[in-house]
Amino acid sequence: MVLRFLLLPITGPLMGVTWLGEKILEQASTEIDDKENLSKQLLALQLAFDMGELSEEEFEIQEEALLLAILEAEKQEGDETQE
Repeated sequence: MVLRFLLLPITGPLMGVTWLGEKILEQASTEIDDKENLSKQLLALQLAFDMGELSEEEFEIQEEALLLAILEAEKQEGDETQE
């Protein structure tokens, strides 16, 4: 315990940088997962339409919503990289 306290000025910044790196990685993984999930949903929607499970009108409505969500995710990703 005393050794840890004495080494805190050295290990403290290192632990802070490590924590920050983990948070950045966690955020990036979440964004990638969101885009992947939206792309998978779009693919599943296309498959359902091709198999005749959805009408063309339903397909177009859901497709537009998914494409807008993908564009929004990409826009947010672009905004964050510019900051």
